[in-house]
Amino acid sequence: MHEGKSGGRRLRILTWHVHGNYLYSLTRVPHEFIVPVRPGNPPGYGSLGDRIPWGANVREVAADRVRDETLDCVVYQSRQAFERDRLELLTPEQQALPCAYIEHDPPQPHPTDTAHWFRHDRGLLVHVTHYNGLMWDAGDMPTRVVEHGIVPAVDVAYQGDLARGIVVINHLKRRGRRMGADIFEAARERVALDLIGMDAEALGGLGEVPNMDVARVMARYRFYFTPIRYTSLGLSLVEAMMTGLPVVGVAATELPGVIRNGENGYVDTRPERLVDCMRQLLAEPELARRWGEAGRQTALERFGIERFVSDWLDVFSTLTGARA
Repeated sequence: MHEGKSGGRRLRILTWHVHGNYLYSLTRVPHEFIVPVRPGNPPGYGSLGDRIPWGANVREVAADRVRDETLDCVVYQSRQAFERDRLELLTPEQQALPCAYIEHDPPQPHPTDTAHWFRHDRGLLVHVTHYNGLMWDAGDMPTRVVEHGIVPAVDVAYQGDLARGIVVINHLKRRGRRMGADIFEAARERVALDLIGMDAEALGGLGEVPNMDVARVMARYRFYFTPIRYTSLGLSLVEAMMTGLPVVGVAATELPGVIRNGENGYVDTRPERLVDCMRQLLAEPELARRWGEAGRQTALERFGIERFVSDWLDVFSTLTGARA
């Protein structure tokens, strides 16, 4: 560890490039982050690139040189990294360091009886939603929930002039029913919907949009629609709320605890009700604007980056005793 400008201890934290937008928020925490990379950018080891404005506290290191780094803490973000890669990349001393495991998803295949694999004498299992924490069987591992934090897009505000809905899901066709591919396709026959995300073209969508441009693209649409049956609370959904889009979606996992029907959006388990609501928003742009503004206030209060950074500072303080 070394002293930060405020006199606190800045930690050197190893983590992986798994979800670019999440990593962008995590690295707003005032510690140093070291990210392993491999030639060819395989999953979990891709170059940071220039599509996201990374801070000076983030740097890449060749994966086979991680053992040469002086580290204070490790943050795992995938089962492969914890169960296999750490044994290949880290020294025994590094493997024994205080660590956290960020679980980005609810349990699969069984929603209630799936045991989590993370076990570490100096570890903390961190969930990104309270629903996920409720459903995973963590055994005797200590757990904590740190809800998402979003950096608001600069100079982006809701317009809603495009009388269509926007859906943001990566690889929707391949991921199928769990992500609501059938619900999306059925709704699209009755309501004007566009799909963006990786391989969106496979379902007639518009394709992938660069990370930092997603909010600007979404802002023109009348509403955000999520057909997902079972996954974690999406960062794009929070980003949509932060931008001022009203959210319409399947009432599943964490979402019913975020959306209040008729106030900041609408959720339901009946697809026909969702279609009716989307049609209403297309016909009543001022209603969409009111719901969207209420959703923006919800997002600013609940998913602000300052709260997120504070929560993670507390996690790292708990693990290591150091506060930036």
